[in-house]
Amino acid sequence: MRRSGSSNSVKTLEQLEEAEPPAPNAGLQRSNMSMADMTDGFVKSTESTFGKAHSSREGVRNARRVVVKVGTAVVTRHTDNRLALGRLGALVEQLHALVRSGRQVILVTSGAVCVGRQVLRQQHILNSSPLQMMGNHNFCVAPKLQAAASIDATLDPDNAPPAASFIDAQPGARQATPRAAAAAGQTGLMALYDSLFTMMDMQAAQLLVTASDFEHDGFREALTATAEDLLSMNVIPVFNENDAILSAMPLLKVEGNQEGDKKRFRDNDGLAALLAVQLNADLLMLCTDVDGLFTGNPADPASEYIPTYCPDVHKELIQFASKSTNGRGGMMAKVEAAWMAAEQGCSVVILNGKKNDSILQVIAGQMSGTLFNTESARMIALEAQAAANGQSSKEKEAAAKKNSAKEAALRARAASRTLQSLDTSKRVAILQRVADSLLASEEDIMAANEEDVAASSTKIDNTLMQRLKLKPAKLQALAAGIRAIAAQEEPIGRQISKMEIAEGLVLEKVSSPIGVVLIIFEARPDALPQIASLAIRSGNGLLLKGGKEATRSNEILHRIIVEAIEDVAPEVGRDLISLVTSREGVADLLSHNDVIDLVIPRGSNSLVSHIQNNTKIPVLGHADGICHVYVDKDASLDMAIKIVLDSKTDYPAACNAVEKVLVHSALTEDGRLFKLQSALRDADITIYGGERSVKALGLQAAPSPKHEYGTTALTLELVDSMEEAIDHIHKNGSSHTDSIVTDNEEAAEDFLRKVDSACVDWNTSTRFSDGFRYGLGAEVGISTARIHARGPVGVEGLMTTRFLMRGNGHLVNKDKDIVYTHKPLPLDQKPAAANGTH
Repeated sequence: MRRSGSSNSVKTLEQLEEAEPPAPNAGLQRSNMSMADMTDGFVKSTESTFGKAHSSREGVRNARRVVVKVGTAVVTRHTDNRLALGRLGALVEQLHALVRSGRQVILVTSGAVCVGRQVLRQQHILNSSPLQMMGNHNFCVAPKLQAAASIDATLDPDNAPPAASFIDAQPGARQATPRAAAAAGQTGLMALYDSLFTMMDMQAAQLLVTASDFEHDGFREALTATAEDLLSMNVIPVFNENDAILSAMPLLKVEGNQEGDKKRFRDNDGLAALLAVQLNADLLMLCTDVDGLFTGNPADPASEYIPTYCPDVHKELIQFASKSTNGRGGMMAKVEAAWMAAEQGCSVVILNGKKNDSILQVIAGQMSGTLFNTESARMIALEAQAAANGQSSKEKEAAAKKNSAKEAALRARAASRTLQSLDTSKRVAILQRVADSLLASEEDIMAANEEDVAASSTKIDNTLMQRLKLKPAKLQALAAGIRAIAAQEEPIGRQISKMEIAEGLVLEKVSSPIGVVLIIFEARPDALPQIASLAIRSGNGLLLKGGKEATRSNEILHRIIVEAIEDVAPEVGRDLISLVTSREGVADLLSHNDVIDLVIPRGSNSLVSHIQNNTKIPVLGHADGICHVYVDKDASLDMAIKIVLDSKTDYPAACNAVEKVLVHSALTEDGRLFKLQSALRDADITIYGGERSVKALGLQAAPSPKHEYGTTALTLELVDSMEEAIDHIHKNGSSHTDSIVTDNEEAAEDFLRKVDSACVDWNTSTRFSDGFRYGLGAEVGISTARIHARGPVGVEGLMTTRFLMRGNGHLVNKDKDIVYTHKPLPLDQKPAAANGTH
């Protein structure tokens, strides 16, 4: 790890910045990374430029909402404290790259005071007489300015301006107070950012806040709403603490703080941490002028670099230098702010903002800067404890290997082979025990889930929260689904075809488990027992990687299931189903195509798309759930209203909830459309318009023709025919579930035949597209792929086929002595033996 104090490349960059700004896209040219590369494939581009991501930084790499804070040490030149224009240009280029890669970016910036001091210095010089400029500095110190300096000293004595400091050592000019400088510099700083972002075809918006603002619930709600609106329009919110009205810092309440319920925030580092938590950011980058945390002075070769911070291990090792000379913070303030945000679920990296492409290196998963993450810190603490207990390096290496995902996959495959060889009745007994145990452990499961819900209450949106919550009724439904799976026909070794190849040579095609399946799912703990039960019935081994939001729920559900397996079939044991909790990231899991046969992602569009684009393992699933209901001209209005309402309100966050209602234009002529709109509004459903309905009905335009709301909102669009509706579905849908409401049977059959989606319905709610409702017992997910399984994927979707051939010394011998008959034979009355190997 290079240190900023000794890096020749950093010194060269500073010299360039202090000479003149770089040419447009200079930051990208330095790293040989073009904007086109980022647009076509950000991940591939960063890997080719910086190398493969480190496993400990996988969460950072997958961050979608990023807060970047740049301190005074980054935005100013150390020689004269003026703004480093070249560095700011490179910063904006990197933020542009993040936005182009599909991320949402929030900027927290310092520098207003420095800009303001330059402005006030120039103003003072212009308004000063030669006599004043030559020496009588007390002459130009106004009483109000002296009073303001006194107030600053009272509020912040450690950082108050000295009593006789001058502007750039000019005689007769006393240093402006931070308030005055901030007031004068805010507009200039934002104007500079506006110019830089405009050059990159981007838009920014300034928001000034103070620490005391965050004491008010109304302010936090308004701030969140404003930020969300800006981000939805791809506008970068630029935050700064309003130093122009700086007042005594209040003690702010921070839920879940381990050192008490209140915390003092004194600078933009604290502001950035507050914003990261309030706005549910995935990652906070605190840019400073050093390469992260070290055990001593970063310029000292004896100092050790700390890649991941653990307070139990590193708190006493770190030596903090003095506070920032220009800003009001320092490294101690950064560490405090970083750990506060990490405790609230937001990963943080302290990095060197002066280095070329440092932000891109962090988001690419490189070992750049120091990471703050509670789970990573917990693992480091465990390792330190193991070392303190005298565990040898070989023992630690063996333990790490045993807990690796690859080893878990190998053990799961071995256990699955044993499971496949069992009699059907024993696998059924395992499932019955799982169902009984879920109901018997309801109190413990609900307690663990309530802890997850409480811990995530301020970190995830309402859609994810609804998926995270478990209820007794849901547990009962899970148990019923598991019993339904147990009652299904034996899936393993089912005879599919039988053929005589030649006299005495018979070939059978039989069903067989896929092998080892990896399921990656977000905040939906109810998926775990469903998937596990399908794996047990189908004879597959299973690796589960759940979201951190459901950690406690997943752990207890996994324990209940593996204990049931071990009790009923000890020869199979716990290894059949592994819950991956190691430090390996998703990227490492996806690289094990030699031991994992299928990956099924269940979660957000970004999660599914990332997995589809970053593994050689076959992927089964869907990225979007844009479902349509088409109300035909021959539809019964009452039926149409009921179907649309159920498709949206039964569970708005579900992937099979309707997102767009297509209405035949004939309904506008007889008043039926008005009644449909009224019914939707009475149900508190927000209606947005498509291109035609915005003009015809005066509706607010939908965010896009392919928008998935996941809330009680939908898009309404007009079409002139069923053919136009089908074309619209194919163009703007996700091939998930689409339904027609009509009394015209001929039109309905035409719709069912022509719409190319996994699930196509006539006069039914889209919410029926579900493994349990389809009689599958449960589902591992819904597939919109056009190979293997499509629609809700149950036991059958976890099966493949293999061939069994029986002969009596038959040889090919260049086909000289064999007569091929290829005669189909009737299937056996009983399924083949329930066994098979992989």
